[in-house]
Order: sequence, then structure tokens, then C-alpha cells
Amino acid sequence: MSELKIYNSLHRQKEPFTSITPGHVGIYVCGPTVSGESHLGHARPYITFDVVNRYLRHLGYKVRYVRNITDAGHFEEEGREAEDKVSKKAILEKLEPMELVQKYTNLYHWAMLQFNNVEPSIEPTATGHIIEQIEMIKTIMEKGYAYEVDGSVYFDVKKYAASHNYGILSGRVLEDMLETTRELEGQDDKRNKVDFALWKKAPPEHIMRWPSPWGEGFPGWHIECSAMSAKYLGSQFDIHGGGMDLQFPHHECEIAQSEIAHGEMMARYWMHNNMITINGRKMGKSYNNTITLTEMFSGSNPILEKAYSPMVIRFFVLQTHYRSTLDFSNEALMAAEKGLQRLWAAYEVLQKLSWSGNGQAINEELDKQVRQLLQELPEFMNDDFNTAKVMANLFELAPIINSLKGGQIKMHEISEETFQLLQAGWKTFLVDILGVQMEVLGTDEDKLDGVLQMLINMRKEAKARKDYATSDKIRNELLSVGIQLKDEKDGSVSYSIVQE
Repeated sequence: MSELKIYNSLHRQKEPFTSITPGHVGIYVCGPTVSGESHLGHARPYITFDVVNRYLRHLGYKVRYVRNITDAGHFEEEGREAEDKVSKKAILEKLEPMELVQKYTNLYHWAMLQFNNVEPSIEPTATGHIIEQIEMIKTIMEKGYAYEVDGSVYFDVKKYAASHNYGILSGRVLEDMLETTRELEGQDDKRNKVDFALWKKAPPEHIMRWPSPWGEGFPGWHIECSAMSAKYLGSQFDIHGGGMDLQFPHHECEIAQSEIAHGEMMARYWMHNNMITINGRKMGKSYNNTITLTEMFSGSNPILEKAYSPMVIRFFVLQTHYRSTLDFSNEALMAAEKGLQRLWAAYEVLQKLSWSGNGQAINEELDKQVRQLLQELPEFMNDDFNTAKVMANLFELAPIINSLKGGQIKMHEISEETFQLLQAGWKTFLVDILGVQMEVLGTDEDKLDGVLQMLINMRKEAKARKDYATSDKIRNELLSVGIQLKDEKDGSVSYSIVQE
């Protein structure tokens, strides 16, 4: 079997994978900023790296998979106008910041469970590692690559670039960035426009704040991942993953500050999944074209023609190679739904079949074809986790399985060994590696109640922001399928099944 090769964004080429410690792999993937609900675009990296995690375990590696929760300090570089996204959203929703964080972290965990994602080995939070971040900032300052101005600390990009390759991951050129970076209000305290914040002074109205050697404030976005990955995976680890949109500035800044703090490149392999687009435009909150995961599961977004199950979304994501753009459409999701049903039906058929040869001659050509299709599955996974090609081969095998059941192909036409390989390989790749699982945890009543509570919460949030059209739509559509909502005097909402 071929060796595993990974496309390394750092060198822009596929490279044979060799772990730092034989038999062990350390992976760090940038997790969600829990200031709001995850959307379809967020689903792609977590499904992608779930498969990477699963396949490395399948190869026999002991994997430490670290995926963080950003629950403070995620702001864009916008000078004094910069807002901690969690703190800002907490004010809007009239919640304590940690109440908001818990709400969206719970929702995120629930969605990951629906996708059948394996839980990470460690899930550190930014607020739980303030001390580590402060210590790392102090180290960078001691080495002369960061400076403090009025309670905020900035990384000196120009000084770093004089002796290091700033732009090594993203391909950006510092001189170009200095020319094109726009002037922003409140950046006069920076030495250079491209310098990024390691620590921000908290203005009086800022809710989330911690004491530091530079005064009360909160951490910059980039320092969080550098500090948490070093704590749990060491100063250098095997794989750093995330969406392509994180290459710059987030991952580029991580590399710079980590290299100064620890003296080496933080990760040996950098993996980036491409974007999910709608009509060719990246899905993102800034474009106002996101579809949240609860909307996907319930079909409540006006873009959607129907509700799509989490497994259909998982299947949709994995049908395209992770480095290729994936364009959303109802047609594509409905095609994924049909494809998933075909492969799962073939899996169930195969589980019930048993081989019987009766000494009759096998069909050498057919036997060879089946073996070839099966042998290619690990080859495709070893070629930079090409799930799209794995699925293509499974689709070629599905009609053969159905023909074995229907009798168009006699069981003796393939050897017993090939049949056993087919049974084992189908489960290994469809269920264990691709993570497709049709059984959903809980009883039907549990599932119904869970979905209804989700819709009730969505309606409550819509009413709170005076979006009465959405609120009424949820109530009316539930009523059309026989479920009546009742607003109680204490502010709670109950539901009942309308008897026809």
C-alpha cells in the first residue's frame, strides 16, 4: 500500500507524512468562536478534520486531536474600534458573556454529535488559558519582538520580517501589505499598520477583562491558538488545520509569534479546507448569506427547499475533495441525499448476504474488478484524504452488491475472499472512516422533542429581535404539520399535537 501524503499548505505541495513521534500524531484545529450559532460553512472544517482524525487512527496512530473554543478576544484588527465578538454579542442578547458562550458551545456540541464527529481529545478554551497567553506574550516581549502602548501589546511584524519569512504560509509580501493596509481609526499607537495585537487594553465598558502586567484587558485572537497548541502538543507538532480563510492573518500570525516564543516552526504540516460558496460567493456572516446548522436541519431558512439531515450534509461535504470549492445548492443537497440512501441501502444489503460458492467457477474479470475497486480505497485516502474518489468507487460497487442480492450476479462469481473483503471494506470506509451513520441517538420522542425545542428557541430569538415574520413562519409551519405552540404567561412555550 502507498504511504500517506498530505498537501502541505506551507510548501504548496503533497508531502509524505512522517510524525514527529513514531506511532503518535498531534493535530490542532482552530475551533469555533462561540459568539453565535455555527453555519454550514463552519461544518466543513470540522467534518473534514474528523475524517483526518478517523483515518489516522485507522492507520494505527495514537492521535491527540486538540480543537479549541474561542470564547473571548476574537476581533479583527480595527484599532480601538475592535470589539471582542463574544462581549459584543453578549450585550446584544442581554446575557452574561459566559452565559452566551455556554449557550452556543452547547449548540455547537449538539451539532457535532448530529454529524457523528468523534469528540476531540482535548477542547481547551481561550478564557481557560489566559495565564499561558500572558506568559507567552511576556516571552515575546523579552525577546524584543513586541511592544506595549498604553496597556495594549503589539507584535512587531516589521522587525520579525527583517530576519524571518513573514508571509511564508499565505504568500503575502510585507511591502505590499504596508502599501495596501487601510488607515484605521485608533491605530496611531502601532509602530506599523501591519502589527497585530497580542493583548488589548479593555475600555471601561468592556465586560470581559483580566489583569495583566500591562493593565486590565483581553487577549488577541492569534495568541490564543499558539498558547493552547503549545501547552497540549508541544512547541512543534504534526498537523495544524483550519479553513482556508484562516491562512491570513490568523495562521500567519500564529507562525510568527510561535517562532519567536519557541524558536521553531509550530507545525510541520498545514492543512486548509476550501470554502463553501453560494452562487460563487463565500458563505460568511459578512456577506449575510449564511445558513445556520439548525436551519439546515429544520429547513427554516428561505434559501432551503426542504430540511436536510446531518448525515446528508456530512455526505455532501465529503463528496468533494476538501481542498476544492464546494458550491451550495438545493439540487446538490438533494443529489447527496439520494446518493447517501443508495450507499446505505447497499451497506444494509451487504450485511445480510453470505457467500456460497458450491464449487462453481468464479468470474475472473468481475472478481478482479471488485478487488481493484476495493484496493483503490486506501490508495485514495493516502492521496491527501481524497474522500471524493473513495465515494466514487463505493458508487461503482453498489450496483454489484444489489445484483448479488437480486441474483443478476451469482454469489459464486466472486471468490469468498473477495466477498469478505467487500463486506469488511464497505464498513471500514463508509462507516468507520467517512463516518456515515444512519442510526441517530435517542428515541423518536427524544428526537422530536429536541427538534421542537430548537425551533421554539429560534422563534423566541426571532421575537426578541422583533423579526415577527420568522416567528410567525415557524409557528404556522409547525401548525401545518399538526404541532401547535402555546405561549404561556410565564414566558415559556409549550406544544401539543393537534388531533385530526
